[in-house]
Amino acid sequence: MSTVNPQPLWQPDPERIAQAQVTKFQAWAAREHGAPAEGGYAALHRWSVDELDTFWKAVAQWFDVRFSTPYARVLGDRSMPGAQWFPGATLNYAEHALRAAATRADEPALLYVDETHEPRPVTWSELRRQVGSLAAELRALGVRPGDRVSGYLPNIPQAVVALLATAAVGGVWTSCAPDFGARSVLDRFQQVEPVVLFTVDGYRYGGKEHDRREIVAELRRELPTLRAVVHIPLLGTQAPEGALEWSALTGADTEPVFEQVPFDHPLWVLYSSGTTGLPKAIVQSQGGILVEHLKQLGLHCDLGPEDRFFWYTSTGWMMWNFLVSGLLTGTTIVLYDGSPGYPDTGAQWRVAERTGATLYGTSAAYVMACAKAGVHPGRDFDLSRVRCVATTGSPLPPDGFRWLHDEVRDDLWIASVSGGTDVCSCFAGAVPTLPVYIGELQAPGLGTDLQSWDPNGEPLTDEVGELVVTNPMPSMPIRFWNDPDGSRYHDSYFDTYPGVWRHGDWITITSRGSVVIHGRSDSTLNRQGVRMGSADIYEAVERLPEIKESLVIGIEQPDGGYWMPLFVHLAPGAALDEALLDRIKRTIREQLSPRHVPDEIIEVPGVPHTLTGKRIEVPVKRLLQGTPLEKAVNPGSIDDLDLLHFYEDLARKRS
Repeated sequence: MSTVNPQPLWQPDPERIAQAQVTKFQAWAAREHGAPAEGGYAALHRWSVDELDTFWKAVAQWFDVRFSTPYARVLGDRSMPGAQWFPGATLNYAEHALRAAATRADEPALLYVDETHEPRPVTWSELRRQVGSLAAELRALGVRPGDRVSGYLPNIPQAVVALLATAAVGGVWTSCAPDFGARSVLDRFQQVEPVVLFTVDGYRYGGKEHDRREIVAELRRELPTLRAVVHIPLLGTQAPEGALEWSALTGADTEPVFEQVPFDHPLWVLYSSGTTGLPKAIVQSQGGILVEHLKQLGLHCDLGPEDRFFWYTSTGWMMWNFLVSGLLTGTTIVLYDGSPGYPDTGAQWRVAERTGATLYGTSAAYVMACAKAGVHPGRDFDLSRVRCVATTGSPLPPDGFRWLHDEVRDDLWIASVSGGTDVCSCFAGAVPTLPVYIGELQAPGLGTDLQSWDPNGEPLTDEVGELVVTNPMPSMPIRFWNDPDGSRYHDSYFDTYPGVWRHGDWITITSRGSVVIHGRSDSTLNRQGVRMGSADIYEAVERLPEIKESLVIGIEQPDGGYWMPLFVHLAPGAALDEALLDRIKRTIREQLSPRHVPDEIIEVPGVPHTLTGKRIEVPVKRLLQGTPLEKAVNPGSIDDLDLLHFYEDLARKRS
């Protein structure tokens, strides 16, 4: 990779740099904690990883984290896995999430938007009142600290209230979106044995109503630990027999009581995509999430009480939990419950306009879909309040950066971020004081010693290596559920480099300190010993208007050979004729290298994804290697199982 300094696409002006929270934090931390006053973000980052204890102490002080019992020290044990953060401290996440109610009672904490695109506010005082009422009712139902409370809910205000009320009583929240089928939900919830289930009767998506009452009945039958089911009549139906009504539990004017729990008390359970076997049930702590999200949202995303924070997400994805944490910074959060492209591809931009979003987050896939569909957000919507557009889910291709710059506006902070459900945060991404380079994430996060390593554990610069984190982060899982000896947790991240977190992505850390993500390392293409990221191929191929989406797989052959097919899902009206085949090969050869050119290009009816929208490379690779479907993939984790039969048939024909 070239170390030539390219021109930045965007540079924050001096006033913006001066006003950024991270600038103010650095000046304060220099006075109070010996952080470097000069040298900008790079110097602050170096200090934050070299002086890890002092950095996190500074974060807790800067954001005025309320410890009801003080901590003995910041980091009791540094080992990974098993780092102990703020031992002795007690606190409550929900208490911090509702703090702004004291000063901003009548301002909106939530803006709820459905497919009518008409925002409906829930004020801070109303949010606090509902959480107080529901928390008291949960206690009356016998919910005690450590009990699991589950939600089968769309992205609606009731889901936020239920999460915060659960955290207030010291319960452990877990949720799935209602487009998940019964099997997918049970694969998740049966692991954690919830005592309460919050559920809707259905949801609206793409202009249609989807009735979920039969699935809810199945969940009730298959979750024997449930003591209560709470019905939210989104479609206006009667509560099923034996269920409690949401309105009856949230009507009282009750001051919330916040259970003071240990720093490492579980806050919620998130789930890996579960494409191969049962999803991992990832447990994160009240304190760890609190300080990590304050850092990420307050310093990196630069959010505060004047902001409106909109991220397109569902309750089945960690970005929903991250969005709710916007409340920690006093920010108004935007909950959009609907299709990303209804009634047209520009839907999310319309929501950003109507809610006055200042930070708008979406997926790289949506940005590229808008580019292909000829959407002109800057021309057709008033996006003057949007300071930052952030993307995640997959790497934002260079064309996506250019399109946002050209079509939204040229003074736009574009933050491509990358992290994981595993830490419910970002390893690298947004920094309001740094320039943005096309195709690059701005920098590693504060307190995150992100490195790129070769197979021998040597750090690399300007070369592709494994994404590793060499020091603990507070939001790393405290454990996996149903993993009594910790072996599954250890094997997931720490078996390659002992004591060092290996995430499973290929990255380059440039000599400028920025980061490039190349795709998953466990589905890496490796031709003649040269490793290539699938994302680079997708980016080149999907520029062609005939290609709707693509999937590339590299398969080691029994004879020592290597087969690398490229599967293409064509746009309507396109045909995979000789001319298109030649153009695909030429594009890859010229933009990447002859080594990247696939052995075969095969038209497919579609590309399968996880329920959170990621292309599934590893299960398709396993199918093509002859693994039976039921062993290659967890069927409940896939958006369209029928698509996998195509790859299964192909494997059969090739064998």
